Amino acid sequence: MREEMNFGQQSTKVKQLSDIIEQDIRMGRYKTRSALPSINCLSEAYGVSRDTVFKAFSLLKERRLIDAVPGKGYYVINRQERIFLLLDEYSPFKDTLYNSFIKGLASSYKVDLWFHQYNERIFNTVLHEAIGRYNYYVVMNFDNEKFSPLLGKINPSRLLLLDFGKFDKGSCSYICQDFDEAFYGALTRLSDRLCRYRKIVFQFSPDSKHPRSSIRSFEQYGRDNGLPVEVMETDGLDRIEQGTAYIVIRQMDVVNVIKRSRAEGLKCGVDFGLVAYNDTPAYEVIDDGITAISIDWEKMGRKLTRFITTGEPVHEYLPTEVHLRHSV
Repeated sequence: MREEMNFGQQSTKVKQLSDIIEQDIRMGRYKTRSALPSINCLSEAYGVSRDTVFKAFSLLKERRLIDAVPGKGYYVINRQERIFLLLDEYSPFKDTLYNSFIKGLASSYKVDLWFHQYNERIFNTVLHEAIGRYNYYVVMNFDNEKFSPLLGKINPSRLLLLDFGKFDKGSCSYICQDFDEAFYGALTRLSDRLCRYRKIVFQFSPDSKHPRSSIRSFEQYGRDNGLPVEVMETDGLDRIEQGTAYIVIRQMDVVNVIKRSRAEGLKCGVDFGLVAYNDTPAYEVIDDGITAISIDWEKMGRKLTRFITTGEPVHEYLPTEVHLRHSV
């Protein structure tokens, strides 16, 4: 029976056929050390010439996926598990996640890493091109309020969602963090430090992709604890006020606060307080240590590895931890 194949104009038939066969190998249609269909068989199946099939086999030999035995035909020599990893943007804690993930994978796994930079068009373009070409898909979303219809085209048992919002994820596996109740809980664990300040400021950049629901949790925390709080939706702070504790999201905001305070002769942890979101190794050494609210990104990487290597479904919100240092 002839395969339903429509060869496009983007590359040669040889390249497209070799990609099709490679995908079949990676998805398990042809197992390691098993024989491939003959040149005549594939020529008939895909409606191409024998020479096209022969050249496609030659490309697969160059990729070290197949080999040939004279008089017996071609067979599979290496079937890697291909993983599509789509993250939002690079940051030090994403680096921790990635290194923790690949550390637990055997050499038979190949990870293709992409970033969409919170751009919906890039997200959809990259994901559309990837569908059907990988064994597993691990995806961070471009928006905490939207769910791309393209994700519905991926087998849910092969898809893991990272850090998505609280909307319905269907039967998909996910490993996420809670930006609302868990944020409130982390602030509560810092109450004995925060109550020393005359005001607590949450700097929330207008172009931040951080869920705005965190603002509501922050304001609720202030009301429940009788603490003066303020949300500053600005890219930078004009000045650092003595006796104020600042909560910032981006690493660049941490740097800006420290630089501004030094220019004004103020000491972090003495004259003002500072709490960062998402811990990084740098926060351990900056100004005697910056207190951070964060999930364990290394743990997320290990759980991601487990999903890929075992195929076991996972539905988990990681706990938000407080790394208490001298900045408050």
